[in-house]
Amino acid sequence: MKRRLPVKEQSLQVFSNMISKKIHKGFTLEERNDEFLFAVLSKGGKAVNHGLNFMIFCLTLGLWSFAWLYLTLEASKEKKILVAIDEDGFPFEEKCLVA
Repeated sequence: MKRRLPVKEQSLQVFSNMISKKIHKGFTLEERNDEFLFAVLSKGGKAVNHGLNFMIFCLTLGLWSFAWLYLTLEASKEKKILVAIDEDGFPFEEKCLVA
């Protein structure tokens, strides 16, 4: 017979599993609140290899400039997310604004 955990304990286990999965994917924990069941995690941006991108830019006669610009602007940004459990007990994830 399976032992049933209280709802608060189940939510805390689901919350902890969500955080551990994100940490496994490369995020770092910045803030965690077990009372309100929310956490803020961040992931640093990727370094862009400009030498390689310049070579591809030259080989494609400038067509690579759009991809290179995207990589420079978007991929190098720091990403922050909010992971939480809402009032109904459902887990959710949301992007945070980074200044």
